[in-house]
Amino acid sequence: MALKVYADRMSQPSRAVLIFCKINGIDFEEIRVDVLKNKQYSPEYKAINPMSRVPAIVDGRFKLFESHAILIYICCAFPGVASHWYPADIFKRSKIQSVLDWHHSNLRSGTVGLVFNTILAPLNGLPSNPQAAKEGEKLLVKSLSKLEGFWLKDGRFLVGSSQPSIADISLVCEIMQLELLSEKDHDRILSPYKKVIQWIEDTKRATAPHFDEVHEFLFKAQKRFRGQMATESVKHELKSKL
Repeated sequence: MALKVYADRMSQPSRAVLIFCKINGIDFEEIRVDVLKNKQYSPEYKAINPMSRVPAIVDGRFKLFESHAILIYICCAFPGVASHWYPADIFKRSKIQSVLDWHHSNLRSGTVGLVFNTILAPLNGLPSNPQAAKEGEKLLVKSLSKLEGFWLKDGRFLVGSSQPSIADISLVCEIMQLELLSEKDHDRILSPYKKVIQWIEDTKRATAPHFDEVHEFLFKAQKRFRGQMATESVKHELKSKL
């Protein structure tokens, strides 16, 4: 029985799991859970993940949620996954784990706070919090600085590695969510971090062609959202002139 992956490609952690399965030739079935339509709260999905978050997996009778745990499980449970993704060496593995733990309360918190409150909430008719967006951007910039100056200081990939790990996929997918911002804001936030930009490109190449394929959904949303933002900007400008 194939692994079942419950995911929404608008979700950064979902994309990380999907890319990882594809790059490693895992036989799996992708089942979409449309978060913007609140499908994660359906009784059927809550039976798999009571936390109502994506992604989640079902492997036979085994159910698991939280993307980092899923990535580790796949590394350990499926033969053929290259060792560089989650090395057996306890020192290398512990360093990868430290990045994953740092990710949740730093880079992820900053990205989610900014993107949700500036883009996703307003364009989907949900309440937004400008103060949370401001705090999210502050944490995001601090996190990018840590990536630039610490996590990427010794190699092409995180923690000084010459090959990508599950941490690289997870964190790069997180940063890709910034594509939903306006082009001006995206470049303003990301352009100062040259090592980060190069690392993103290196990770894309290491996971090609699956990285771009899984992110197609995000880029379609980017085009739609930026079009909506441009329309709203014109309306606001016209209104101010009346």
